Amino acid sequence: MNYNVESVNPYDSERSKKEQIIEMFDSIASNYDQLNGVLSLGIDGYWRREALGALKKYPHNNILDVATGTGDFAILAHKILKPEYITAIDISEGMMAVGAEKVRERGLQDIITFDRQDCANLTLNDDTFDAVISSFGVRNFEDIDKSFQEILRVLRPGGIFMFVELTKPDKSPLKELYSTYTNHIMPFLSDLFATEQKAYNYLPSSIEAFPQGREMMLILKKNGFRRIRLRRLTLGITTMYIAEK
Repeated sequence: MNYNVESVNPYDSERSKKEQIIEMFDSIASNYDQLNGVLSLGIDGYWRREALGALKKYPHNNILDVATGTGDFAILAHKILKPEYITAIDISEGMMAVGAEKVRERGLQDIITFDRQDCANLTLNDDTFDAVISSFGVRNFEDIDKSFQEILRVLRPGGIFMFVELTKPDKSPLKELYSTYTNHIMPFLSDLFATEQKAYNYLPSSIEAFPQGREMMLILKKNGFRRIRLRRLTLGITTMYIAEK
């Protein structure tokens, strides 16, 4: 099944989404962290901590971080969960290069390793990971169903898939304020940072098209997950999903 968000591309409709996502994130990798903190008003750290805290009661010795970007979620997972291993994967070499430098600075290279992987075609063994995590990356998947099936495959029986995604608040006045922020203020701020404008025009469009709430829970169920639940954060600006294999 095709979902609307899979057709939302940063640049054009001629090339694959995967190719455009690689180009976009490679182009903004050097200042992604600084700008991301400004655009989220610093709240993204809270969202990530809350999400990882929910994993404490589950096995988490071996973690796969999907769409790791510059590695912040993997580094925070090490701090909060203290797993033995974290495999951090992404399709953008530029983003992972920034993440690898952070990991080296912290002396964590024996725990956190980076690997270029397409989450729809993982070259990882079946039943390997206790938990798969992702922060703000599922919107960028070219094929959500295939990616979820691959994630299910590499999880151990009983393993947890947890991801957080930006979502649209559905209650006034936050709904209107959020729309104004994402469609007008966010592109303005990205322009101040001299960042590629298309990358941050893509963000509100992909949020708008992303399957949310019950729809996302049904997609997870269709792809083989069970015991699926969600938690809305900051009045619905972000949603955390947890599902089991």
